[in-house]
Amino acid sequence: MKESGKQRGSGNESSRRFIQIYTGNGKGKTTAAIGQAVRAAGSRLRTFIVMFMKDYPYGEVSSLERLSEWITVEQYGNDDFVFSKQSPSDQDRRTAHQALKRAREVMLSKQYDIVILDEICVTVYFNLLTAEEVLPLLDEKPDEVELILTGRYCPEEWIARADLVTEMQEIMHYYQKGVLARKGFES
Repeated sequence: MKESGKQRGSGNESSRRFIQIYTGNGKGKTTAAIGQAVRAAGSRLRTFIVMFMKDYPYGEVSSLERLSEWITVEQYGNDDFVFSKQSPSDQDRRTAHQALKRAREVMLSKQYDIVILDEICVTVYFNLLTAEEVLPLLDEKPDEVELILTGRYCPEEWIARADLVTEMQEIMHYYQKGVLARKGFES
């Protein structure tokens, strides 16, 4: 389809890097971010993914190992406290801060074209980090780096600084019928 009067990717816009957020209660936030990393790898762009609260050997982590020349994944912490309905421990908070520090180091190094902070939004919801602790990362983003944040409950302050925000909305989910996470689909 031809755009009227505009050429796709013309001018300086095609090289510009933005802040993207994938949030909402629907399925697909992490999937969208990883899809962006895979697309970028096809264009020889490097992506660094920091997974907050995810230490399980998820299928996507195994798949991304095959693209390790272009995509690096580091996992920090877990969500055991959520399922046990307890408050996060001090160690959980320290791990989240360590992940945030690592993400900032990587972002500022400019060694990667894209930095993804998977599930960082829920770290605020579960009091592992505060919204204010993450704001400097958004404000310091180098022009050469695309920054992608995912997770439910995204703080409004982050949305206000973003260039692209997609809210995944759940209309229906088989979890409501008692279906648990399926290998290859949700894990």
